[in-house]
Amino acid sequence: MLRKYEVMYILRPDIVEEDIEKLTASLEATVTKGEGKVLATDKMGMRKLAYAVRKFNDGLYMLMTLEADGVLIAELERRLRVTEQVIKFITVRMDEEEKRLAKIRQIRSTRVKQSALPQQHAAPVEIASVEAVAEPVVAATEATV
Repeated sequence: MLRKYEVMYILRPDIVEEDIEKLTASLEATVTKGEGKVLATDKMGMRKLAYAVRKFNDGLYMLMTLEADGVLIAELERRLRVTEQVIKFITVRMDEEEKRLAKIRQIRSTRVKQSALPQQHAAPVEIASVEAVAEPVVAATEATV
C-alpha cells in the first residue's frame, strides 16, 4: 500500500553542488527501484540550525515528497543514516495529516460565521444621571450620622 511521505534531510554546509545532485539522484533511484514515486524534490536552501549538529551551525535543507510503502521508507532512512553528507533527517507520513485537515475543513464549512448573521440590537437603555442616584445615598448617610 503506497502512502504519502515527506522526507526532510539536512546536508552539510560545505557540500559541493555536484555532490548534492548525485545524492538526490541516488535517493530518487532508491525510491523508484522500490516501486515508489517521487512527487517532488525541493532544495530549500542554507539555513541556520537551532543547535549545533555534528559541529555544524548551518545546513542545506532538502525536502522530498514521495509515495511509498513502509519497507521502502525503512530502506531510505537506512541510506540517509549512513550517508556522510546528511547530518539530520526526518520522515513524516502525510496521508493521515491530510485526512485530519480535510475533516477540519469540512467541519468549518458547515459552521455559520457569527459576523455573517444579522445583528439583533436590544432596546436602548437610559442611563440615570449621576446626581439622581447620588442624592438618596447622601441623604441615607446623613441620617445615620
